[in-house]
Amino acid sequence: MSTRAKSFSYAISVDHDWAATSERGGSPIQAEDAWTPEHLVLAGLARCTLTSLRYHARRDGIEVTGGADAKGEVTQRDTDGRYAFVRIKVELDVTLHPTPLSVRELVAKAERDCFVGASLTAKPRYRWTVNGEEL
Repeated sequence: MSTRAKSFSYAISVDHDWAATSERGGSPIQAEDAWTPEHLVLAGLARCTLTSLRYHARRDGIEVTGGADAKGEVTQRDTDGRYAFVRIKVELDVTLHPTPLSVRELVAKAERDCFVGASLTAKPRYRWTVNGEEL
């Protein structure tokens, strides 16, 4: 007998002024030139990676603080001529307390289990600084 995987649903609405709201509430994201859809994808990737790290760290009793920067390049893909992200880089600078026995194993889980990164055709390149040391 096979078991069914968990399923997660998300919903947003964009109104006639192009302001986006989540079904979870919170402040709307106003349409403005500073926040393009491409920026929102990169923000989603950075937050998803940090959320994934926090999830796995908490399971081991580890507290996470820190942030991330993400950069991406959009151009025509060689494979089909469509515009898309072709290169994405995420730089994370985090503090883990206490330091786990295997920092690399923990960050590998964070990368693997970020569903935004797993959903992208252009696979993100990650660069980690953990507790002041670059991995």
